[in-house]
Amino acid sequence: MKPDGPRARIDELRRLIRRHDRLYYADDKPEVSDADYDRLFSELRALEEAHPALITPDSPTQRVGGALLERFESVEHAAPMLSLDSDQDPDALRRFDERVRKALGERTPRYVIEPKLDGLSLELVYEKGSLVRASTRGDGSRGEDVTANVRTIRTVPLRLFEADRPIPPVLSVRGEVIIRSREFAELNERLMNEGREPFANPRNSAAGSLRQLDPELAASRPLEAFVYDVLHVEGASFTSQTEVRQALADWGLRVSERVRIVSDIDAVLDYFSEIDAERDDLPYEIDGIVIKLDDLSDRERLGTTSRHPRWAFAFKFAPRAEVTRILTIAASVGRTGVVTPVALMEPVHIGGVTVSRASLHNREEVARKEVREGDLVRVQRAGDVIPQVVERIEEDGHERGPEFQMPVNCPSCGTDLVDRGPFTVCPNSFGCAAQLTGRIQHFGSRQGLDVEGLGEETARLLVAEGLVKRLPDLFSLTTDDLVQLEGFAELSASNLISALGQASRTELRRLLYGLGIPEVGAAVARDLATHFGTIEAIRAADADALIEVPGVGNVMADRITGFFAEPHNRDNLDALLVHMTIEEVTAPQSGELSGKTFVFTGGLRGLSRPEAKSLVEARGGRVSGSVSPRTDLVVAGDSAGSKLEKAQTLGLEILSEEEFLRMLGMD
Repeated sequence: MKPDGPRARIDELRRLIRRHDRLYYADDKPEVSDADYDRLFSELRALEEAHPALITPDSPTQRVGGALLERFESVEHAAPMLSLDSDQDPDALRRFDERVRKALGERTPRYVIEPKLDGLSLELVYEKGSLVRASTRGDGSRGEDVTANVRTIRTVPLRLFEADRPIPPVLSVRGEVIIRSREFAELNERLMNEGREPFANPRNSAAGSLRQLDPELAASRPLEAFVYDVLHVEGASFTSQTEVRQALADWGLRVSERVRIVSDIDAVLDYFSEIDAERDDLPYEIDGIVIKLDDLSDRERLGTTSRHPRWAFAFKFAPRAEVTRILTIAASVGRTGVVTPVALMEPVHIGGVTVSRASLHNREEVARKEVREGDLVRVQRAGDVIPQVVERIEEDGHERGPEFQMPVNCPSCGTDLVDRGPFTVCPNSFGCAAQLTGRIQHFGSRQGLDVEGLGEETARLLVAEGLVKRLPDLFSLTTDDLVQLEGFAELSASNLISALGQASRTELRRLLYGLGIPEVGAAVARDLATHFGTIEAIRAADADALIEVPGVGNVMADRITGFFAEPHNRDNLDALLVHMTIEEVTAPQSGELSGKTFVFTGGLRGLSRPEAKSLVEARGGRVSGSVSPRTDLVVAGDSAGSKLEKAQTLGLEILSEEEFLRMLGMD
């Protein structure tokens, strides 16, 4: 290959991958299969590993979680990120329109209207087309630097697309980070199954995920970003919001498709009614619509107050809450054995959906809200998805029922329950039908073995009929077994057996996720698979070896080793492996830092954490988020804290940022 051969091919692969990323994540119009995309990506990664000097921070391969952050730095926004004046009263909207018309005189206003996404407001800053900073809104003038976490969001391009429009030298845009409704429900289910507190709504889950000090955890959350405004730009100019929106789309940033241009407030109200009627069918949460003047010179004429622009208004939906009565409080057993109190209520219609049950999360939540059977309560659909009991309503003369008590025995298998913090747990992991049903469903889920047809109802049937008493039994099922079950015919039975046969050959990351190891989500499963390569290596790894994997801390390492140490888990895994073929993961190529583990602590002046991590990994090394006896070198920046102290106590080699760069030949 000619000297310029690797560089030319790397540039071409990056161009192709960025184009396909834009088509998939911004335009929802993919042109290639996942397999073809993976081949392009694998070729790029292999070339960069062979030629580490050609790696750049905005390469598609560098969309990584990065090392643990010690804190979020405060950064100043390129322009103030103001809030919007808002109201639920149509008269308030009409008054806004009157003020705009008065300010414009004889000119007729032209409004841009679109759904108001209910997420976390974000600034993205690009320099020469590359993402250099991302920050939360904060107080409007300064926000928290969450660049490392935002780099993991696939709908945020690391480099702007330049085929359709020149890239400006500096661009700052404003957008919203969200989690879609279905992914939010799946995330909360996973958290509750792991015995952890669920999020109240999608907005909280997006904010909580983006503000994780562990970028690997942020990477495991299904975050998406939409952009809708330019805060600051150099080298380009616009005359209208319509033009701004087209430019954002041309650069590969995701914009809303539900935009309309109108000239009178009645048309705005018509749009609001349409969106309200479709609200339940939208894949993400919205809390109203936004009305903005399209003409940017008109915006300048109206100006802003100290808190919000005079040229925009948020017309919001009324809260979705209704009053109903709790009939009974039942206990439901999840996949991990956590027993959750569930309020079964008189059916009530909330926002187009009939609600008759709501999770009360744990016994402490029941006590805090002081709810009992027979109580009148206010219920809302948190995040327009998950029903929750907001509060109890006092009733004069109403005789209340007894205080709720968690059951002593598991409602599924009768085993004595145990308390673990605020949660009540059934310890009979492999003899409890409810837990086995959840495990089967998780095993065959999309991020697990992806077995089509192995949903909740099928899992419950298989367990109830005694056909599956542990996970390995799935691979011994026959068509004759299934056709005896309610809802199965010859074709559906044959399809499920075929799907199980295809799933018996799978990737290591899918098996690790499907096993339901506590704390191990899809991102951690992928990283464990990449780091160790085989299931045997992971089973044999001790806690010290596990924490060398980015994103795995002490608690998670203990959970993983504890899982593989449990005799029933070992027996089940051995039996599974008899039926399965697990594809091994090819280890990364070696380099000058091969076998060495780095930890970064404190603030680096010349590098971002993701850049430092990329430099180490490109040379065959690893970056860990915690200091241990197996750490080889600690790079200490400004205001280094407890990690530096631990490294000194252990007698580890400590480098300054300058010494680190000198070691890499970059001084």
